[in-house]
Amino acid sequence: MKEVILIAIGSAIVNNVVLSQFLGLCPFFGVSKKVNTAAGMGMAVIFVITIASFITSVLDKFILQNFDLVYLRTIVFILVIAALVQFVEMFMKKSMPPLYNSLGIFLPLITTNCAVLGVALNNVQYGYGIGVSTINGLATAVGFTIAIVIMAGIREKIEYNDIPTPFKGSAIVLVTAGLMAIAFMGFSGVI
Repeated sequence: MKEVILIAIGSAIVNNVVLSQFLGLCPFFGVSKKVNTAAGMGMAVIFVITIASFITSVLDKFILQNFDLVYLRTIVFILVIAALVQFVEMFMKKSMPPLYNSLGIFLPLITTNCAVLGVALNNVQYGYGIGVSTINGLATAVGFTIAIVIMAGIREKIEYNDIPTPFKGSAIVLVTAGLMAIAFMGFSGVI
């Protein structure tokens, strides 16, 4: 149990998928303009990564490894992720139209979010079981959500600040992300 807790804390904070591994930067920068939109994207990513981690681990353990088809992992995992994103997109379009509209193109881009595929591949490469893979996926997605919501909060606060012209727009966002990454790297000695 102690090992699972360390994996969860490590995935969420110490080895944050965005700020330490630099995966999933497209939605991180694209959707982090407003806290509400960032939180919505975070919830969608939590659902997709957690369920994808579970399903890909089950498929890998019971089908791909048993039939010596491990070379198909990437293709199978991408298909699972694409199906889950389609489900999330249909659900949000039907039940939460304002959030669906505010996420725009970034919601379907979860399919190509390298963080989702990276977590699924890391789970099988590290030899995690189905339960640990699911917990790792959930913790990683929570870490993504923490990072994107913090970034959105910072971007809302600095929007009306007097920023020098060369740093306006994307430049200040990249500087902010770099400072956040440095701050999160401070947790690296914890685990």
